[in-house]
Amino acid sequence: MRVIAKSTLVKFWSQPNYADSKGGLQSWHDEVTKANWKTPQNVREQYSSASICGNNRMVFNIAGNKYRLIVEMQYRAGIAWVKFIGTHARYDQINVESVNEY
Repeated sequence: MRVIAKSTLVKFWSQPNYADSKGGLQSWHDEVTKANWKTPQNVREQYSSASICGNNRMVFNIAGNKYRLIVEMQYRAGIAWVKFIGTHARYDQINVESVNEY
C-alpha cells in the first residue's frame, strides 16, 4: 500500500508532546507499505484491534491506544490515506467518517 502522507505522521511525532508516538507510527507505516490489502478483513488479519468504519475508514490504535490513527483505505488503488492522528481524547471529539484533519 502507498501511504499518503508520511509527512503527516512525521509532523505529529516531531511535536514534543507526542514524541512517544514515533515508534508506533513508524512501525505502522513500515508494515502498511509492505501490505497488499484488498479488503477491510485483510487489514483486520494483520491488525485485529483496528476498527472498520464507514466511508472506507479504518481506525488504528497507536502506542497502546494512547493515540488514534484514522486512515481512508482505497483498496483498488492500493492507497492508505491518513485523515487524522491524535490523542484518544481528541479522537472522541471528531467524526470518524468525515474528519480530514492533518
